[in-house]
Amino acid sequence: MQISRDTVVSINYELSDSSGKLIEKTSSPISYLHGGYRGIFPVVESALDGKQVGDGCEVLMEPEDAFGDYDEQLVRVEPRERFPENVSVGMQFEGAPEGSEQYIIYTVTDIADDRVVVDGNHPLAGKSLVFSCKVTEVRQATGEELAHGHVHGPGGHHH
Repeated sequence: MQISRDTVVSINYELSDSSGKLIEKTSSPISYLHGGYRGIFPVVESALDGKQVGDGCEVLMEPEDAFGDYDEQLVRVEPRERFPENVSVGMQFEGAPEGSEQYIIYTVTDIADDRVVVDGNHPLAGKSLVFSCKVTEVRQATGEELAHGHVHGPGGHHH
């Protein structure tokens, strides 16, 4: 069966930076609903269209194809008293950027005496990435999966 709209596609993948350094690798296949359901990067979905089990692809993703450009305005310096006593670099907090009601995840990147630096950019924002994958399964999506716009696990619907 070929990958086409409204199929469930399972892949093993590796994600590397543009210099070849491995960032992430699957230990078991992931599945997504193919055809614009936003379950995978659109540029990868396009490269997989028409492929079948055993086929693979390698896609160079520029920042706009992956996690976006790095936005300096998402870096904030906040007063230390706004954070818990045990705040440390790497901790994450939810917050809304100035003038927005949409919440994002901020990561603590630095702590000074009375200030904490937080960054709302995805850790891979601004980076070119290489997505390599191999197709392990292709099947027709169920009516329930199509209605919900995502893949369901074995045994039905799970959230």
